[in-house]
Amino acid sequence: MMYLAAIWMLLQSGPLLKLEGFAQGTTWHIAYEDGLQRNFKNQADSIFHDIDKALSTYRADSEISSFNQFDDWRFQSGHFYKILQYSAAVYKATNGAFDPTVMPLVEAYRQGKRTGQDWTKKADSLLQYVGFQYIQFNNETVRKIKPNVRLDFDGIAQGYTVDVLAAYLEEKGTQRYMVEVGGEVRCKGSWEIGIEDPQQPGKDLFRIRLKDAAVSTAGNYQNFYTAEGHSFGHIIHPKTGYARPDSLLSATIIAPDAVMADGFDTPCLVLGFEGSKQLLQREPSLQGILLYRDQSGHTAVYMTDGIKALVVR
Repeated sequence: MMYLAAIWMLLQSGPLLKLEGFAQGTTWHIAYEDGLQRNFKNQADSIFHDIDKALSTYRADSEISSFNQFDDWRFQSGHFYKILQYSAAVYKATNGAFDPTVMPLVEAYRQGKRTGQDWTKKADSLLQYVGFQYIQFNNETVRKIKPNVRLDFDGIAQGYTVDVLAAYLEEKGTQRYMVEVGGEVRCKGSWEIGIEDPQQPGKDLFRIRLKDAAVSTAGNYQNFYTAEGHSFGHIIHPKTGYARPDSLLSATIIAPDAVMADGFDTPCLVLGFEGSKQLLQREPSLQGILLYRDQSGHTAVYMTDGIKALVVR
């Protein structure tokens, strides 16, 4: 989920067509220029339907739900295979900080939040079912090599959906657009985007100019609960069951496509401030903004060199 300011300004643009709706448990928005003034709302709804039928864990009849129930699956659409490929790439690049088999831990966290109990007491017993190394796939089938391992692509699926919608717009000849699903964004053309202060929601620290790129932000300051005198955040380390306390408040990732921006932002919260800096240094295709709490308690900014040229003065 992204915590960017909800102000989008297309630069040097003509009249915009705007679409919006609700899908994948969140809102979505598309703004684009089209000389033929075509309305792509029905096509967007169809894309959401097709992706949900493949990747939604909330649909009992989806491909991923069928795979999670059994031990292997022959792909019915291209979506399942493609997102496994992206997941494998991010899993490898983050040394397992991103792992789509984290579902048992996520379910335990959600149950703890509902009941007001310390969910981490279950972490040790659930970690045996977490590990992307227990998943094998090719371009036709996917199978688990350890029982009870399950997949959940919540950490990357919305970015993937944004890219599919963007690809459709480009196929139709749309040259300038902004596609947003649940805060994951991809645009063509120039847009200005506000970067929110995690400690002052609704207030921008600064703005950046995004052009022909995607952006996603993960934060650890909104989704948490308190139980038994302790606070429990939704950022879960796939190897330990929970992330250590860290100064990092949010990570904004800019990438050529939304699936990579979405895939890399949450692992930054898992890795922490220093680990995220090291990750960004290893990944030249990514640019990043890390907002962290300094020793005085104020919000401080670390940004990669490529971001500095994008800041709007």
